[in-house]
This record gives sequence, C-alpha cells and structure tokens, in this order.
Amino acid sequence: MTSPGLLAPSRAIVHADASTSARRRLTRRTTTLVLGLTAAVIGLVVVSGAVGSVPVQPLEAAQLVMGHLLPGMPWMTDGSLTPLQDQAVWQFRLPRTLLAALAGAGLALAGALMQVTVRNPLAEPYILGVSSGASVGAVLVIVLGSAAVGGLSMNVAAFAGALATCAAVWALARKAGSLSPTRMILAGVALGTLLSAVTSYLTISTDAQNVVGVLFFLLGSVSAATMPSLVGPAVALVIAATIAALLARSLNALMTGDESASSLGIDAGRLRGLLLVIASLLTGAVVSVSGGIGFVGLVVPHIARIAVGADHRRLLPITVLGGAVFLMVADLLARTVAAPTEIPLGILTAFVGAPFFLWLMRRSGADRAGFGR
Repeated sequence: MTSPGLLAPSRAIVHADASTSARRRLTRRTTTLVLGLTAAVIGLVVVSGAVGSVPVQPLEAAQLVMGHLLPGMPWMTDGSLTPLQDQAVWQFRLPRTLLAALAGAGLALAGALMQVTVRNPLAEPYILGVSSGASVGAVLVIVLGSAAVGGLSMNVAAFAGALATCAAVWALARKAGSLSPTRMILAGVALGTLLSAVTSYLTISTDAQNVVGVLFFLLGSVSAATMPSLVGPAVALVIAATIAALLARSLNALMTGDESASSLGIDAGRLRGLLLVIASLLTGAVVSVSGGIGFVGLVVPHIARIAVGADHRRLLPITVLGGAVFLMVADLLARTVAAPTEIPLGILTAFVGAPFFLWLMRRSGADRAGFGR
C-alpha cells in the first residue's frame, strides 16, 4: 500500500507542471495577440487612408504614406494620383487615424492604471473626474474665449483643467498621509459631477453658434487632427507606457492589496500617488486634443484581462494595442456609417462597445478576470 506521504511530492510536481504549462500558453497567446493587434493597427492606417470622399485605393494610400516617410525609396505610385488625393491621405486622413490610435491607447492605459490605483475594475478616467476637468478648461475657451483662462489655447486649457482636477482629487483623498482608494473614488465622482454641472451651465448660457462646438468636444472627435497635434499625446503615451512597464511587478503586488505590496517592500501610498499622476497626465494629454471619449478606459483593460489574465507584464501591451484598434475602428465607423455626416466618437464607443462588452462578459465569464488573482 502506497503511503499518502509519498504521493504529496508527485502531486506538487504535477501542479507545478500544470502551472508552468498554463503560463506558457498565456505567453504564446499574448505574443499572438500582440502580433495580430500590431498588424491590425497597420492595416487600419492603410484602410483609413483610402476611406473618404476623395477616392483612393488602399495600396495607393500605402504608397503615398511610404513615399512621404521615405522619399528616396521607390514607394511612389505611377503618377496617376492627383495632388488632391495626396493631400487627402497625408494631411487629413493619416493624422486623424494616428490620433485615434494614440487616444485609444492612451485612454485604455490610463483606465488600466486607475483600476489598479483604486483596486476597482469599474474605474476609468471619467470616474475620477479628470476628463470632466479637461472639459471645463476647453469649454471655457469655446464659450468665453482664451482671455478667460489667461490666453491659453483650448488644448492647453483642457490639459490644465485635467491637472487641476488631479491635484484636487489627490488633496481630498489623502488620509493620514496616504491615498485612500475609497476616498479617491468618492472625491473623483463628486468633483466630476460638480465639473459636469459647470460645463452644462456654460453650454446653456452661451450663444447658439458655440453650442455645436461644445457638444462636439464633449462627445469626442479626431476630425481636426494635424501632425503637430499628435506630439503631446504621443510623448505622454510613451512616457506613461514606459513607466508602467517598469512597474509591472509592483502593479501586480498592489492589485492584491496594500499589505501584500508592503510585505514585498513596496510603498503602496507612494505608488498609488504616482499612478494617479501618470494616468491623469495621460488622460489630460489625450482629452485636450480629442475631446471626451468615454468607455475606452473601462472596456479595453477588462477585455485584456479576460484574454491574457491579470499579470500586467502581459496585460499592458494588449491594453495599449487593443485601445488603439478599438478607437481606430470607431473612427472609421464615425466617418462612414452616416456619411457625409460624421458621428462623434463618444456616441459610437458607447453604442458599439457596450453591447459587445456585455456579450463578452456573458460568454467568457468575465468575473474570473477580477482583481486579487
């Protein structure tokens, strides 16, 4: 008769082998998703360059873009394309699809960082009031003019509003020298509601010709994108993504609780404050040029957790690329569904994203992708 004690080591070995095999499968899945999403981003850039009132074939759009990027290489077309087609692709369609990619990636990453900061999968840039603060800054310029905010442009005023809201949430959420996740949520919701009321008052008190501009900003759009407008979101995204990648192990520890993080030598309060600042700066940089686009920071990180698990070493790249693809597709739909009228992005992200998210939760058992795992 075999002793139970002799079986224990073999069971432990089997369990370890199973865990190793599961990690390898997740790694392979992550690699496949990263490659697939990267290919999707490139493909969407080409398709977006071909979609519009000025007809251009996808291959011709790709050749035009490569011709501008690498003028010394044989990328140019046979000369059949007109200057109008070149202008449509390079000056209008390419900047807007790149801004959609940056905005989607930035909002998704900000949402993932905020969810870890407050240890709540429902957290996103809007729940902490950062987007509402940016909206107040932008609407002040639209309604009252730049003189009302010290001569700042709309984009800079929106960014300043986001920073001011971040500072207010920080001050209100501090308790006994540390940031409380619960107080952060409560302060963010209260400030967001107050700032939304300010925005609503400014909207109803302005002239009729300003209302359309206000609503278009509040609902989000990348139609006014230019190459210079990409610099701010791109720099913010690179910095935030780099810091988040370096802190991936610390994020995993913080997600399980402050005590677990402290046992590993991590200052949970300081890390939480750093994440709040990074996510707020990133949100402010994105909202200042693309307006208020909701839902991306909530749904994309959650879908990424279902796909590759809660380990931020795998989660972060999928979140960034998934956010880019999500908003690039939404921008294509915004331009084509009701052409020649353009639908604001915030409407589409809610209409398209919410049903898909609910279907995915029901199909995949999203509760298994929760925190503390």
